Amino acid sequence: MTTHKNVAPVIIKRKKIIVSGGHHGGAWKVAYADFVTAMMAFFMLMWLLNATTEQQRKGLADYFSPTFAINRTSGGGDSSFVGDSIFTEDTLTRQGIGASTIHPTESVGSRGTSGLDDQGVQEDESLNALRDVQDRLKARSGESAVSDDVLKHIVTAVTDEGLVVEIFDRPNRALFDDENRPTQILTHLAQILVESAQIVTNPIAIEAHVAATPVVFADRNHWKDTVDRAEVMRGLILASGMPSDRVARITGHSDREHRVRNPMATRNNRLEIIFLRQN
Repeated sequence: MTTHKNVAPVIIKRKKIIVSGGHHGGAWKVAYADFVTAMMAFFMLMWLLNATTEQQRKGLADYFSPTFAINRTSGGGDSSFVGDSIFTEDTLTRQGIGASTIHPTESVGSRGTSGLDDQGVQEDESLNALRDVQDRLKARSGESAVSDDVLKHIVTAVTDEGLVVEIFDRPNRALFDDENRPTQILTHLAQILVESAQIVTNPIAIEAHVAATPVVFADRNHWKDTVDRAEVMRGLILASGMPSDRVARITGHSDREHRVRNPMATRNNRLEIIFLRQN
């Protein structure tokens, strides 16, 4: 048999294909599932913040960070186990987080049988009274079509200073005319405010703000405008039945403090009636 030395050799190449999960593996599915779960939780949080009242949100916050004893009465004493012994049943009792009712000790910070002083109780009562005023203002919504529209000019908030009732202009629904005379809307709001505040005796502060004006109107005295508006509001409140000695101060802030980013926005024309917290 003859061979042809000039014939090139035949080379066969075999490729080994390894399939690893398809579409570059499945790790992206786990990451995508985590992302979808996080977004769902975020939107649920946004919905809850919009659907609940401030009192309900505070209750939820207190539930996850409790600052009170679960049981009113618990084991007491000054040992390392906060009791005479972990095996005895004849131990002293404690009221809440205070010291023992019979033999108070410094180690558990005795303040008496309740564990709290009167100041904390009074502050809570004062704050609850202000929240009642806030609830009464909200409850007036829906009484009539007129009242419901008027109350759209009001937002409230409880701060460290007290209950802030903010009354502001709406488009084509101003509280004052060009001469700083009150409109019928502001007169009605003053009456609603005084009626809702009859359950408290807190002193009040009246503060006025105005929006900035273009350069062509820069000669207008905003300081005088805000002082005049605060004084007008004081007169409306007194005329609606509030005692004069409850007005602690009136303040004009000119156009220096804006509620929204645009300094010339109508929303910056506002009055703040603050029910001051009592010490």
